[in-house]
Formats: sequence, C-alpha cells, structure tokens
Amino acid sequence: MRKSTSNFTQKSFNHPKGLMRISIRLFLGFCLVAFAGSCNKDFYPIGEVLLQDQTLVSKSEKFEVFTFQERLEKVQANNIPLVQLGRIEHPVFGIAEASFISQLTLPGTATFGDYTQELEDQEDPDQRSIIPENETVTAVYLEIPFFTNQNDKDNDGVIDSLDADPDDPQSNSDGDELTDIIETQAGLNPLSSDSDGDGILDHNDDDNETYEQENAVYEVDSLYGNRQASFDLKVYESTYFLNALDPAKNFESTKIYYSTDDYFEKGFYRETLFDDRINLNLEELRFNFKEDDPDTEDIDETTRVETRLSPRIRVALDPSFFQKQLLDREGSPSLESNAAFQEAMRGIIVRTDNFSEDLYMLLDIQNAVVNVEYEFDDYNTNGTVDEIADDTIDKVQRVFTLGLTGIRINTLKNGAFNPTIQERINKSDQNIPTDKLYIQSGKYHGKIRLFSNENQDDAEVLNRLKDENWLISTAKLEFYLDPDQVANSAELAAQRLYLYRYDTGSPLLDYFGDNSISEFGKNSSKGIFGGLLEYDESNQPYKYTFTLTDHISNIIRNDSLNFDLGLVVSANIDDNSIVEGFKSIEETPLKYPRAAILNPLGSVLVGSHPSESTNYKKVVLEITYAEY
Repeated sequence: MRKSTSNFTQKSFNHPKGLMRISIRLFLGFCLVAFAGSCNKDFYPIGEVLLQDQTLVSKSEKFEVFTFQERLEKVQANNIPLVQLGRIEHPVFGIAEASFISQLTLPGTATFGDYTQELEDQEDPDQRSIIPENETVTAVYLEIPFFTNQNDKDNDGVIDSLDADPDDPQSNSDGDELTDIIETQAGLNPLSSDSDGDGILDHNDDDNETYEQENAVYEVDSLYGNRQASFDLKVYESTYFLNALDPAKNFESTKIYYSTDDYFEKGFYRETLFDDRINLNLEELRFNFKEDDPDTEDIDETTRVETRLSPRIRVALDPSFFQKQLLDREGSPSLESNAAFQEAMRGIIVRTDNFSEDLYMLLDIQNAVVNVEYEFDDYNTNGTVDEIADDTIDKVQRVFTLGLTGIRINTLKNGAFNPTIQERINKSDQNIPTDKLYIQSGKYHGKIRLFSNENQDDAEVLNRLKDENWLISTAKLEFYLDPDQVANSAELAAQRLYLYRYDTGSPLLDYFGDNSISEFGKNSSKGIFGGLLEYDESNQPYKYTFTLTDHISNIIRNDSLNFDLGLVVSANIDDNSIVEGFKSIEETPLKYPRAAILNPLGSVLVGSHPSESTNYKKVVLEITYAEY
C-alpha cells in the first residue's frame, strides 16, 4: 500500500537539516531554561558568583511512568473539518468504516434565471423581455475534493516532491536550459523540456503558442489502502432533520451528534440520488471544451478546456430530484432562508460498500459542493429594442451551487472490541499499569501518570525534586512501537501522537511554547514538542518522542499540579479544539482532542510495565539537568 504524504513528511524530520534546526532550538532552549532556572533559586551578587569556584555538570535521571489503557464508546462527530469515507481493516484494531450525512446550504437568494418568480408571474406587456423562464435542470454533480500536497517552498511552480531542488527556484527539473521559475513565468511546463510537443526544446523554441498547459500535477494524500480499488458509492436523500439546538435541553444549547449516529440504518432516507460502482480519478479534471471557431482554421478550439478542477469525487445526481426540490420551488417560502430550505430539503447521506480492496478516504468537505446546472428561456431583442420582428427566445445555461457547510455528521464504525485490548482496559480500571498501549483514532487512548501510580503528587519523589538545585535543560518521554506492529502493520501506524491534559483536554505548556513551523508538510509543525513518528536506520518506524521541559519545570518550580496526561492520535497538531467523548453511556463525557478522530490510523506502544523481552523499551521520563 502506498504511504500517505504525511508518511513522507514525518520521516523528513530525521533529515540532517531538520535535525540541525531542532538541535539549535533545543540548545537555545537549554540556555534560556538554565538562565530562568537559576533565577528561581538562590540569588548572588555578580561578583560573588564570579568568585565561586563551581563547575556546572550535566547529568540525567530517569523516573517511573505509569501507563493505563482506555477506550471510547462514542465521540462527538458533527462539523469536524473533514469527512472520512470508506473502509479499511487494521490487523490489530479491526475494521474501520465511515459514512456521512450533511445538510445542503443555499449560496444566498435562491433566484434562478434573470428574474424572480414574482416578476415572471406578472406578465407585464410593457416589459416584454420578462417572460416565464421555464428553468429546467440539465445536470447535477456532487463534488468532494481530495486533499492534495501542493507544498512549493521555493515558489517556482513545481511541487517539492517533483522539484529537482525544492529550496532553489533556479533549479531545472526538466533538464533543458531554462530554470523552473523562468518556465513557470513564461507559461511553459517546467516538468517538460518540450512544452508544446513540436520536437523543439523550449529554450530553442520561438513559437510555443500552440502549447495548452497540461494537467496540473497534484499529489493526492490522505488516502489509505488501494487507490485503484473499485467500490459502490451511494447518495441518498436524507429525511432526518438535523437540528442546531438540542430539543432535549429546551433548545437552549447546541445539539451534539456522535460518531455512532447512523441515520441511514435508522431508516431516515428516501430517494436514491446516485448508486453506481466507481474508481477514483486522481488526476486534474478537465471538461467544458470550447466550440471550434470556423474563422480560425489553424486552431482547433475544441481542444481548449474551460473548466479545470483539482482531483475529487465527482458524480452525477438525479436531476429530477433537484428540479422538484429546488427550481420548481422558486419564490416559495421554503427558499426564503437556509433554515426554511433545510427543513424542506433535509440533506444527503453518502455511503460506500462492496470494496474490491480496502480504501479509506479523508475528504475536503469544506470545499464540497452540489452544482446544479440548468437552462432557461431568455428573451433576446437582438439589439433592436423598438423592433419586435427579430426578437428571439434563446436558451441560456447557468449553474446554481449548493454548499455542504451546514450541520454534518461523520458516522464512524469500528470492529468489535479486541479482547486483548479489553483485558488491559479492565486492569487499568483497577489502577494496574499496562504492558502495552493501544492508541487508535477515535477509539483507544492512553492515560499517562508521572512519578507515582497511586498519588499524582507523590511527596517522596516530588519533594526531593523540589529540593534539588537543578537547572533542567530537557525532560522527555519516549514511546516505542511494539515490535509486532513494526513487523505486521507499520504502514498503518499513526504518523503523529499528541499529549495533553487529560482532565481538561487542553494543551500542555510545551505545546504552547513551541512556535516552530516545519518545512516538511502538514501536521509537522511543533517539532520540538514532538510526537512525530521516527524511523530507524533501516527505515522502520520505531518511536515517538515528546519534550515536556516546561511542564516538568512547572511542577517542580511552581508547585503546579502533576495531572494525568492523555495520549491520542493527532491528524493535525495545530488543531487543539476539544470535543466530547464517552467511555461508556453512563459516564460523564471526557474532554477529547478533535484532531484525534480525523483518520483511521493507530499504534501499539510498549507501556510502562512491559514483558521482559521489551523491558528495554519501557516508557520512562528522562530529565537532563545541570547542577553545581
């Protein structure tokens, strides 16, 4: 299976340049922390400090960590920034399936043609151009874009993955004598030495007018499984009203929908708008070709495209449904507002089935649309306002666009709970630390306790640390992948994990203090805070590292609470939004990171109390410090 783009970008943190940048930042951070730490202890006159014969010695000490296994019964899944769709089976975590329901939204005033329905109905003889327009739907397309990697650090028109030198705009990716940026600015193809295909290389070609820019090159990411798999895609009319306010709370608070809400299985659907077997097209879409101009014999305009779209799912929906539900209602109360429209037309349900091979997609729902193409009668005076004899009624084409930006819910189904994992959950409920941690998006997470199993503010350990005259330079946690996962399902390992405050869901101090921005793609910023999947010398994934220097210093120096930490998958480290999650139906909700439910990936980690064979990989807290 092809690795996602995020797979590539995470490994890039092991690149020498990336490590150098991080090392410099850590060194500077050491200096700052050392200075700040010295300010929190004894103060000396400058002369006295200079006269003291003391040597600063760097040391490190490891402290016990306690890991506990937890799971979610359900999690809030409305209005997340993407939708998941498809099916994939993980050797450890089982089958993950996803579908979604979404409202449709009007772009503004629902007027079709040139005139409102009220004006059309007046039939004023003094305004002969205002006629019944007879708007008729000709085609309807549901379009949901894929996420694409368009990283271009040097802005030369070539994405980094295809650029001969992503850092140099003067690089020459196609091997001719023109640089990438010169070709881009000239409207040529920087990835072809002969843009117009006439046999003359670009740098020797004085006539490239026949060149029609080729398909833009996109690198589609956020797809897991076999991209060539075929499957059934189904789109239904929803009959369930997605209420913004909660009726159970007297409409006084926002209604929350959960990952277990499946309104299709509950029977809330009516008409089938699309049902066919498809394969993904991961190329740029080009259509709406021009008509040939007879006056330009040397040019075939039919090869010239008017519409170019990034790669996406694009399927034709039933036009008669939108004729009835949309155009035929022009001027009616149901189109006066989005609220009225969504009461009358409650949305669509999108599902998949019968995959030839596993395929799981993360889709850009923020830019998804339903384009309703229609034609209408247009009165044409042909430039003679006072002459009626040459008047004609022409057909005019328009597009009315509906968004998918209303309430939407991602239904996320996971396989039956693994009894091996359940055993560790049961032990964790008895406060028994685990040998392994199972971390999967939206389903399994870890609870991490530092210094003590029973008491978060263990007096013996913490009081000793508080009494030490330490200048803490770094505090780190390292979580190693379980060897069995490395051997059997490395490609489905989470590309990033996230540590946060368990009881509130909020980020740690080290997260807020890390303003580093990565050059290696999305979900790769805050590289000092960490959580990125690291690879060993044989290019196998093997661990995640977190820097918790500020968090530990705050506990020791400022008597901050040693609260439990949560450990989850993160699909977007920059998203620290919080949603509700439930460990069971009866329990109060957890504060859960939203980014932890946005992909199907998962990792099995060596815990704090592993078997003898993996004891050398047990998770510990290592504090590096200096003392006199």
